[in-house]
Amino acid sequence: MSEPDDILPFEALPKSETALPSIGDSLAEIVQQFNSHGALGVLAIDASAFAEIERSFGGSARLGAMLSLREAVEQLIGDRLGIGDRILAGETGRNEIMVLLFRELTETGFASRELPDLHGALAQGLKARGTGIGYPHLKTPPSLPIGAAAALCNPTIGAETQIRDAIDQARSDAVLNEKIASRRRRQKLFELVLKGRVRSVYEPIVEVATRTVFGYEALARGPEGSEFHSPAALFRSASEEDFIFQLDRLCRTSGLDGARDFPGGAKLFLNIRPTTIYDPNFRSEALRRTLDGCGLTPSDLVLEISEQESISNFDIFREIRDYYGNLGFQIAMDDVGSGYASLESVIELSPEFVKVDRAFVAGIDEDLNRQELLKALHTVSEKIGARIIGEGLDTLEELETLGRLGIPFGQGWLFGKPHPLRSDT
Repeated sequence: MSEPDDILPFEALPKSETALPSIGDSLAEIVQQFNSHGALGVLAIDASAFAEIERSFGGSARLGAMLSLREAVEQLIGDRLGIGDRILAGETGRNEIMVLLFRELTETGFASRELPDLHGALAQGLKARGTGIGYPHLKTPPSLPIGAAAALCNPTIGAETQIRDAIDQARSDAVLNEKIASRRRRQKLFELVLKGRVRSVYEPIVEVATRTVFGYEALARGPEGSEFHSPAALFRSASEEDFIFQLDRLCRTSGLDGARDFPGGAKLFLNIRPTTIYDPNFRSEALRRTLDGCGLTPSDLVLEISEQESISNFDIFREIRDYYGNLGFQIAMDDVGSGYASLESVIELSPEFVKVDRAFVAGIDEDLNRQELLKALHTVSEKIGARIIGEGLDTLEELETLGRLGIPFGQGWLFGKPHPLRSDT
């Protein structure tokens, strides 16, 4: 993934910008501005998702993400802020950014128009930046709920109290907005699963030596143009809403339906999850009937399960391997190398195929360390009778390097983007 141009990681920020001013640091000025103008608006951006960065990468990485978020907020609405308006960190110990707006009491459209407009601009802009917020520590776009509140100066109550209440109201509004958004996502996801609005595209897997197609991996796609189009977003939302089992079943069905009239002699790689074995439609006779209807046999299929899911419970993976292996299916371990126990998991689980994560393959022609790691994995795989598939191939140089290392298969956009196998899918 290339680094976004408009968001600097912590290490790239000038030294003068490695501190994030907070509301506490500026409280005296905030009170003075509030008393002087008479009206206060607050936009609260909840960055609780950045706690994951601190747990995994430390406090400096979290601060870098917060600085990047503040920079993004300033880029999105900075030209619409007044001279005295401020973008600050919130309360100590909270991952939050506060936008404080000071307005005259005579500005009647402030709360009804300006605040909602700024809220919408921030929400849309931060969503559009996706993984750029939190880069490079977060792999998926973080949830950044935004809330708004306004206060009118009351001279009978302390300014600090009124400011605190407005901030708390903005936080509560952010929580409420996130709950509403979550409810809408759940309704949309429920409808998507109920109506079967998932299609499959197929990415070729090629023999490195002959550069001929060995098989295709079925990849799920949600509705075009929707928030669920990418498989990552689709399964992330399904996980949040407890729809993983139903979505997994739908994706398997879509993968098989789209492979009717599958090319003879090719292998269909189909992603499954550990819970697949509990699906009565994907067991024994019911599964054979499904395959018969698609013109496929168990020997045509390779069932993929990710390394991260398999190493969390070796016993369940062995159960899946043995059950489906006895039915005639082969097994592939996907995303090998994305975790920390790759060699152990390959030895423990003995799959027929080992799909090496693109992090191993990208730029391998220019990286001797990656080459040595892949050699070691190749040696282990050969000893257990497994064959390696290098994922994420983008260049001929990477493909040629896999060939020199003896890696039998490759997969990636070098061979074309994933596409339907039939014109009617």
